[in-house]
Amino acid sequence: MQDSQYSCKIRSIRIIFMDLSKIKKVYMIGVKGVGMTMLAQFLVSKGYKVSGSDTAEVFMTDQVLAKFGIKVNQGFNIASLPADVDLIIYSSAYNSNTNVEVAKALAGKIKALTYAEVLGEIFNQMYGIAVCGSHGKTTTTAWLGFVLLQAGLKPNVLVGARVEQFDGAGTYGDSDYLIIEADEYQNKLKYYNPKAVLLNNIDHDHHDFYPTLESYVSAFTDFMQKIPKKGFLVANFDDEIIAKTANVNCKGKVISYALNRADVDFFAYEIKQVGLKQYFKVSCHCEEAEPTKQSRGDSARGAIASPGARNDKMELGDFSISLLGKHNIYNALAVIAASIELGVDLKDIRTYLEQFTGTDRRMCVMGKFNGATIIDDYGHHPTEIKATLAGLRAAYPKEKITAVFHPHTFTRTKALLNEFAQSFSDADKVLVLDIYGSAREKQGGVSSLDLIEKMKINYPDKKIIHVTDLKKLRRIFVCQHRAQ
Repeated sequence: MQDSQYSCKIRSIRIIFMDLSKIKKVYMIGVKGVGMTMLAQFLVSKGYKVSGSDTAEVFMTDQVLAKFGIKVNQGFNIASLPADVDLIIYSSAYNSNTNVEVAKALAGKIKALTYAEVLGEIFNQMYGIAVCGSHGKTTTTAWLGFVLLQAGLKPNVLVGARVEQFDGAGTYGDSDYLIIEADEYQNKLKYYNPKAVLLNNIDHDHHDFYPTLESYVSAFTDFMQKIPKKGFLVANFDDEIIAKTANVNCKGKVISYALNRADVDFFAYEIKQVGLKQYFKVSCHCEEAEPTKQSRGDSARGAIASPGARNDKMELGDFSISLLGKHNIYNALAVIAASIELGVDLKDIRTYLEQFTGTDRRMCVMGKFNGATIIDDYGHHPTEIKATLAGLRAAYPKEKITAVFHPHTFTRTKALLNEFAQSFSDADKVLVLDIYGSAREKQGGVSSLDLIEKMKINYPDKKIIHVTDLKKLRRIFVCQHRAQ
């Protein structure tokens, strides 16, 4: 791949400018979605009055919405659309052809914008830090936010999952910092003008929107081009595509990190796992420089050089984290690099990095059932599944691991069928549910039976079971783990 292959002009979009001070009341259509709930919490925390609507289906966000006092109309009805709000926000899951409330809102006089448009408007009026990439966005966003919060920087943080240490999907301070989990699906990145970006990896996903690798990569290279000269990009140089495109497309400071190559700004080595904790050392190639924001008193603060302009190696010492898996070493390196650039004391980074306990649905230990440890993980891409199972195998080397996989979207399953079929090497047994399709895609074209057929070829000695519904899954699980 040539660097120029992924260097392209930023596509034009609709320019919006909102005077946020004039908005008092907001109505949100599809408010139960994770991103919409995240935004709703932020708006309430800033003094806006928020209400909304969604299906009557029970969502994991229901409790959060109730906690923040957000009234939710069950079902979509034209009569529910209030006339006295200043802004209507609607989920990209709906449009005027599929939702009567959206149709009425777009035909009316009240300003109606998508979730991404509104978040972009808020983000662009603050010191916006975007965490993006195919994998690790949720954990890295929450982790960086937690470190900055504990270090006293009072950030605003919007995460696509509940974070126990935030008691919600974010935390809301009075600083100008706004850290967001920036989702690339439907190219929402085009709405954000970041001051800083953490780019974890680029691994082709969302095939319904990005049919080719080139179209997917372009969303990220376009985004890199938007970073200003005084901004910075924290980039994973173990990712081949990022290593080739970061310096070509970013006008600001490029801060690189890696585990497999030492010619980077931040390099992690001597990685080991002891029980449920990981330990590693970090070296840094750096030059004395002012941090991007105000310094906070540590000798290593802001001392990052662009690749090719490094001084001698500086040892930052030992670090430990409470999260499993090699992928979380990468996430931790990104947090270390960004925190130093933002002026956080190194001793604080070391302390708070270890104290972070993760987010919901990311290798989250739910409890035990008849001696079996139950772990919930949102991994829905082959790379994520392999990383999660590898982390669990390292933590539980002598235990039998049963993986329950619920494929998400027909388009992803079809496009990555072979990769999914090779993702369960570290599981002793695999239960595969029927595909959970997105409402936005054409159903069919592939089935879980197609996946199971390929898995059995790759793992002839592994027990792989098709499970048609959750009730059957429960019966299988109870029988397998029946108390002796």
